[in-house]
Amino acid sequence: MRNTIRRIAAIAGAVLLMAVSGCVSNGGKNSMTLMLDVGYLPKHALFISAVERGFFKAEGLDLTVMPGSGSTNTVTSVVTGKVDAGWADFGATVTAQGRGAKVKQVNLLQARSAYAVVGLAGTGIKGWSDLRGKTVATEGGGAMAAMWPFAMHKLGLKEGDVNVVSAASASKIPGLLAGQWDANLALYVSDQPAIDALGRKAFVLKWSDLGINLYGNGIVVSDEKLKNDPEQVRRFNRAMQKGYLWACRHPADAAKDFQKEVSGYEAKTITLAIRAQCGLNWGTGKSANRFGVMDDAGVQKTIDVARQFLGLNPGSNLTPKDVYSNSYLEPLHSNETIQAP
Repeated sequence: MRNTIRRIAAIAGAVLLMAVSGCVSNGGKNSMTLMLDVGYLPKHALFISAVERGFFKAEGLDLTVMPGSGSTNTVTSVVTGKVDAGWADFGATVTAQGRGAKVKQVNLLQARSAYAVVGLAGTGIKGWSDLRGKTVATEGGGAMAAMWPFAMHKLGLKEGDVNVVSAASASKIPGLLAGQWDANLALYVSDQPAIDALGRKAFVLKWSDLGINLYGNGIVVSDEKLKNDPEQVRRFNRAMQKGYLWACRHPADAAKDFQKEVSGYEAKTITLAIRAQCGLNWGTGKSANRFGVMDDAGVQKTIDVARQFLGLNPGSNLTPKDVYSNSYLEPLHSNETIQAP
């Protein structure tokens, strides 16, 4: 794995790329590239461990895991063929598809969204009702900022009851620590471990607790690849399903795998991120016990939210059939035994 994952040093969101041997694979039946949603963070330990523990090798695949720079850019990289697969936000994928991106979600590793309000424990915010009159920071162009009015509506709050300020991604946690604002709109699988890494405790208000139950991140593959090499996608999904769930069940070992490749995080911070990430594995309804499986109702809910908040053309004729496929998946169940190769 040393020749397929680039190392970084990362502390509290600062990412420094380090020189490594090896490079991105050049294609072929046994080589694949996976681009993450952002730069390497503890929440990505599951992907690194899946490679390190030989799950992809067992399927005859040499997988290169690469950092990303936002889900929209990851989807674009998949569309243009720069990478074989991407780990991307479902809403970002739907919005891109509405603009003509020929991709599909083929393996839903996050059946629920990680959207949350995250802040420092002990600052007076313990529940949603404590947000009235407070200031929260968010990235101006992000999906959470666009959907915040939806969350406010669920809370029975109106515009102005909570002050929202724009902040760059890298400044959100420093600003929180400095008392510039009271909380962040954030992915709690990222921000809670980052706060923990600084020796502080976080409070987390999950949007899912408000009934905003949307699909989170999944694996995106181009329509062209699905047409030209469907068997490789099936092999990839088999390896990803097993490796991901193995890491969920062995967080301490997965944390060690991550530390071999990414410096700057203590084991407890990484295991916190792994457990938070794995808490999003299983959804509700018919597919609740089938890992990675999507259904029309869940996808349609995301399409509707994308139309209302995320810039998807209201006149778009996008349907669930255009968005996802379970045909390349052999879903594991929550009670299945998984052995590392």
